[in-house]
Amino acid sequence: MNVYEAIEKRRSVRKFQQKPIPYPVLEKLLNASRLAPSGGNLQAWEFIIIDAPDLCAKVFPLTSWASYFGTEGSPKEGERPVAYAVFLNNKIRNKHIPLSIWLADISAAIENLILAAVEEGIGTCWLGSMQVKKVQMENLVKLLSVPETHSLEFLVALGYPAQANQTEEIENDGSIKYHTDQQGVIRVPKRKLEHILHRNGF
Repeated sequence: MNVYEAIEKRRSVRKFQQKPIPYPVLEKLLNASRLAPSGGNLQAWEFIIIDAPDLCAKVFPLTSWASYFGTEGSPKEGERPVAYAVFLNNKIRNKHIPLSIWLADISAAIENLILAAVEEGIGTCWLGSMQVKKVQMENLVKLLSVPETHSLEFLVALGYPAQANQTEEIENDGSIKYHTDQQGVIRVPKRKLEHILHRNGF
């Protein structure tokens, strides 16, 4: 699989097999994050891997999933992630970095992990909605013993997929809401390239 094929294949997964991911594979995914570009090469990110089943069980209630599906979008018992990658901001290292650059840095690190996961046959879901739910975030920080010098920014849920996802092109005014078809396949609308690509100016 080449990089472009991984990009085409990548979809957010919300149902996972309960098969553990070998720790060396998890390390490899986070090493891909480590190698991402970083403004000023400051590399202010740090990572936590969660793969202990009892800790995964404690993390899950502090996450939010698939808002378009409501409560049906959350993985059920027996479908939940078997690991999480936690992305931290080292506030001491990046105290002089503008927020927009830091967000670009950590987003690049997360995308590196996600694409490396595709190559390994591992499904991912980038979780950020707890950012707007203060109690969830505070409880996660406490659970993971994150020090005050660091902030918890994002989680990526990990596991071997137990569902199929498919993209479908939409017109500019089409609905962007993902949905499940009659076969249980998640359909993910994507705007057509011709509607969003401009050449040599707008």
